[in-house]
Amino acid sequence: MLIDELYKETLDTQTYQIIVSSHQKSLRLDRFVAESIPHLSRTRVQQLIDKGLILRNGHVVDKASTKVSLGDILTISIPQRRPLTVEPEMIPLQIVYEDDDLIVINKPPDMVVHPAAGNQTGTMVNALAHYCTTLSTVGGYYRPGIIHRLDKDTSGIIIAAKNDFAHNEMARKFEYRKIEKYYLALVWGCFTNTSGVLSEPIGRDPIHRKKFTVTPEGKYSETQYEVLADLDFLSLVRLRLVTGRTHQIRVHMASIDHPVLGDSLYGGRTKKIKTLKPRQREKAIQVFSCIHRQALHSYEIFFDHPRTGEAIHVRSPLPEDMKKVLQIMGYNGESL
Repeated sequence: MLIDELYKETLDTQTYQIIVSSHQKSLRLDRFVAESIPHLSRTRVQQLIDKGLILRNGHVVDKASTKVSLGDILTISIPQRRPLTVEPEMIPLQIVYEDDDLIVINKPPDMVVHPAAGNQTGTMVNALAHYCTTLSTVGGYYRPGIIHRLDKDTSGIIIAAKNDFAHNEMARKFEYRKIEKYYLALVWGCFTNTSGVLSEPIGRDPIHRKKFTVTPEGKYSETQYEVLADLDFLSLVRLRLVTGRTHQIRVHMASIDHPVLGDSLYGGRTKKIKTLKPRQREKAIQVFSCIHRQALHSYEIFFDHPRTGEAIHVRSPLPEDMKKVLQIMGYNGESL
């Protein structure tokens, strides 16, 4: 393989040229580029393709699945990251693991992960920018350190990277499903089967653009579940995300008529109260008096450390609002 690293005299772009050799032909473009330039993940390669920054023999490539051929000349332009512009804020963080490469946070409900339109301050990233001397730049100047996300109203474990090496290695682990993530959820109804696998494809809802739905046109998605407790009209469920689609647990649970408690976007709030018996409705009103979001918590994560290979296991305790719901439902937490 021949790689010419061309540092152009520009302030913001680094360009590589790669010539495909005989043993590399027939590989997918995204895989080929990620393997040829070690600090790039396949997710980052896809972003470059989407922006028209990868050329094949002088022509823009528009598909990551394009197969490369012997003698192809690929030109990859990589915009260099701007300096971080997130405002540091002294916001308390509950840190459950930390070393020179990673920091694992127990995110409270109602905290946005990173700045965006309408949320420039008060986010987890603003807090990290105050706490950490360095954060990875791979995610961009509004998402320093952020490898993966949690919805605003989902609580629990989220991992951030302190440097680009750790970020890229962890991104690869997520991409190749080398990280085991478990959630706890309170969902509506009781299950016939106490465990199972949901593998329906998930895509954006064609009518409600803020929602996702099970659809044949969607991406393969897999959620494994285990029922920990039958709580009258609710169930406590432990879920493993095998894939990581947007709103995956919420969509999969709603698709089998067990929407997450409190999830108004997917039918888990007032809509379900109407199906209850009078006795149950009184208890449901008590439940909603203490939880005002979807009852979903990123509970446990297993991974090998990106630098040392050490096996890491981190667990995050349930937040107070979900504990109160369990108390109302008469559950003592013996399965947790």
